[in-house]
Amino acid sequence: MRALLASALIALALLASGGRSAAAPVEISIACGALGVELELCSEAVAEWEGRTGHEVTIVTTPNSSTDRLALYLQMLASRADDIDVLQIDVVWAGILASHLADLLPYVGDTPADHFPTLIENDTVVGRLVAMPWWADVGVLYFRRDLLERHGFAPPRTWQELTAAARAIQEAERATGNRRMWGLVYQGKAYEGLTCNALEWIDSFGGGTIVDAAGEITVNNARAIEALSLAGSWVGDIAPPGVLNYDEEAARGVFQTGNSVFMRNWPYAWKLAQGEDSPVRGRVGVMPLPSGGPGGKTSGTLGGWHLAVSRYSRHPQEAADLIAFLTSRAQQKKRAIKASYNPTIPALYDDPDVLAANPFFGDLLEPLRNATARPSRIAGPHYNRLSSDVWRAAHDILAGQPAEARVEQLAEELDRLKYRAGW
Repeated sequence: MRALLASALIALALLASGGRSAAAPVEISIACGALGVELELCSEAVAEWEGRTGHEVTIVTTPNSSTDRLALYLQMLASRADDIDVLQIDVVWAGILASHLADLLPYVGDTPADHFPTLIENDTVVGRLVAMPWWADVGVLYFRRDLLERHGFAPPRTWQELTAAARAIQEAERATGNRRMWGLVYQGKAYEGLTCNALEWIDSFGGGTIVDAAGEITVNNARAIEALSLAGSWVGDIAPPGVLNYDEEAARGVFQTGNSVFMRNWPYAWKLAQGEDSPVRGRVGVMPLPSGGPGGKTSGTLGGWHLAVSRYSRHPQEAADLIAFLTSRAQQKKRAIKASYNPTIPALYDDPDVLAANPFFGDLLEPLRNATARPSRIAGPHYNRLSSDVWRAAHDILAGQPAEARVEQLAEELDRLKYRAGW
């Protein structure tokens, strides 16, 4: 009863002060990424929260590579370090890091109900809400509208149509002087981004999701092999050999400088492609990713980043309050308008201001609701190993190894992992 009374008095004090904490200011830290304009947006929002609360926040930059960032977090959290209070985590890390993360339910009230239910479900581990969604992602296809129109192609409905259009436009553009033109760029580096791409290719061909909802290894099938064989044929043909080292920003760099017809990336790249200094401004279209043809479907990997409080934070209440502010409807609307970050709040997809800034957002609501999830909930703390097996196999195939033999080897590796992990 005393605890409830104290909480009520604190709440009243906060209301009376206009949201400014009546307690002495504290210093906390947040780990923000720096992909595109992430760091700029994080800094602006954090400064606004500091002004409202009187607290001080140190922004810690982390590697853009999700693989490297996770390794950093695991090392830090294993030592129970309190260096970072608020962690920006990938959607697939909730199960991996859950034991090191605080339960946010006591701090966020009923706000989780505003977000996509699948994301809140993803962040709830053994009844504990270990993170809050900050922005959602789904893989999309960018294309040069002007080049497709010039050469008489419609936006591709299948990966096979994309392959043919990319090759024809690439050859025609090179013949007229742009020797640096390529047909397609994507994330081909051996890291988590390639797992996302590989899952899209396989699932779009009807080859399943690598591991199914029951935990069975399903990757070794004819449709998965067909999908990865097609992707392997792109390298050196319609995709540059260097794509084997491309992450999101490397792919965007080639596309935005006008040297690629198509690009697989996340929605954040839209606003940057439309920037005043962008060579392709006003000439870019965005659409759901192609299907794998008959028996296939459109498939975009569910991505996005969430915010969590370290269990070792000395100021969990203030850290959770910062998360509640950053993930609020108002802040997500600002991020959507300024930088094309997909909100995790479905109501914002009907917001006229958001749609004016991002006309294609209306087409992404259903793909986000039906996005293909990586098997992180099944694998739990073993997901990072599962994903590394997948991206290494996909990278080998892109580098020229026969898909059939490498997929069979991947299935054996995942079977061994499943046996050891016991899922």
